[in-house]
Amino acid sequence: MAGTLWIVATPIGNLEDFSPRAQRVLREVALVAAEDTRHSKPLLAHFGIGTPLMALHEHNERDAIAPLLARLQAGEDVALISDAGTPLISDPGYRLVRAARTAGYCVSAVPGACAAIAALSVSGLPSDRFVFEGFLPAKAPARRVRLRELAHEPRTLVFYESAHRIRDCCEDLRDAFGAQREARLLRELTKLYETALGDTLGAICARLDEDDNQQRGEFVLVVAGAGEAADDKVVEGRRVYALLREELPPAQAAKLAAAISGAPRKALYGRGEE
Repeated sequence: MAGTLWIVATPIGNLEDFSPRAQRVLREVALVAAEDTRHSKPLLAHFGIGTPLMALHEHNERDAIAPLLARLQAGEDVALISDAGTPLISDPGYRLVRAARTAGYCVSAVPGACAAIAALSVSGLPSDRFVFEGFLPAKAPARRVRLRELAHEPRTLVFYESAHRIRDCCEDLRDAFGAQREARLLRELTKLYETALGDTLGAICARLDEDDNQQRGEFVLVVAGAGEAADDKVVEGRRVYALLREELPPAQAAKLAAAISGAPRKALYGRGEE
């Protein structure tokens, strides 16, 4: 019989969140494919798990698929883990899972911690419908274009961000969505210095400016949606404007986007572009 590819969640901070089932599966498989073996080896050693490790990350995933499928074909079970949380959520592994399913192998999940879901669950923002955006573009112009596209999204939005970009990211969110848009910034979830900042994008930016310690660690941003009443013409106009703005000055891009969508031209500008 062919082996099973196990997708195993690991803790995002607190080691007590490592489930007994996850530990058992990682002990029983023939091989653990890890995003960074240097990071995962101490975690597994802490729980007395001596299963061999191999690296599977964004730079080698395509090359790693064939040998991993060969092991599944030979009847060996393989586990996939990321540095923290649930694999494939802003982490590598999608190509491997797709290839395994296409080849007819069993792929099974061992659920556990996920920073996006943990943040959403404690944010106090609507959680019945949400959009996970992962990491926004690292460069400011591309990030601002993407945020203009999302400004009228009615569902709650969830973002990941790194310490060295968190302040700039929050400021761009404030400028694109408005300072009064409700939001929560969850920092270091499940860890010793876990904090939650809010309740608006303006307040989050002010707190980051006054306390450098709040700019350290790992972050999840949960931002309220624009609401169900968002004007469809404005939504489409902002989308068109964001595309045109990559090539044209703001006034010309807004004029064309308004003509295409029927939205008011003033509604299409980002803050500071009028």
